[in-house]
This record gives sequence, structure tokens and C-alpha cells, in this order.
Amino acid sequence: MERLIEYASHHPWLATATMLAAALVVAYEMRARAQGLVSISPQEVVLLMNQGALLIDLRPQEQYTAGHVNGARQMSGDQILKAADTLKKYREKAVVVYDDTGSLGASAARQLAAQGFTKAFNLRGGLAAWRAESLPLARG
Repeated sequence: MERLIEYASHHPWLATATMLAAALVVAYEMRARAQGLVSISPQEVVLLMNQGALLIDLRPQEQYTAGHVNGARQMSGDQILKAADTLKKYREKAVVVYDDTGSLGASAARQLAAQGFTKAFNLRGGLAAWRAESLPLARG
């Protein structure tokens, strides 16, 4: 602990920047949890799939056809905005959205939560994380 205090006294800007970065991470995590946004791992997606979760692939049709998670539906961003009408029966069920990297999936999960979907999840890392876990993909 003494060395940490000594370091902070010799490098006040770095110590301040570190504390600021830590505060931003904590604030972001608290905000994400307050909004109900949850990113889940590929293994957790498999568990939800076994319980009947709906999977939504946000990638373009060509990429979806080249390989997608088995049982996933392909939807565009515009369709997600109208999901409250088209996916009424899934409002109380688990819905997992994903794209290539997980960045678009996070905003889609927030959009679904705003429309009343109580269990909207994002695949953390997107399809890249799914592939990294060597999990199967469906074609066509």
C-alpha cells in the first residue's frame, strides 16, 4: 500500500487518469444494469437455447446465409424497431440478439428492452465469440 501511495504522489496525473477511467467503467456498468441490458457468453446462449430462447441475427442476409446460429431468425435494424408488433409472443421469453462483434447487438437489446421485452440479451462478442468457442453454425 505504501508503494501505491508513493507512486500516486510521484505520478499524480497517471493516478488521476486511472481513477477517472475506473469511475467511468463503474458508471457504465451501473447504467447498463439499470437498463436491464445484459451481455451473455456463448455458453449462456446455449443454455437459453435449450430453454426455448429466440435468437435474432442482425447481420445482412448474405452473411446470415453463409453461417448463423442454429434456429436464429434474420432481422434488420428496421425490423427490430417494430419488434413489439411482430414478436409479441416473445415479450416474456428470452430473446438473444447478435451481430458480428456484439456492438450492434447491444443497441438492439436496449431497443427491445425499451419495447417491453423483459429478457433481452446480447451475445457478448457477437458471432466472433461464438466461432471462438468452436460452436456450430447452420448454413442456408
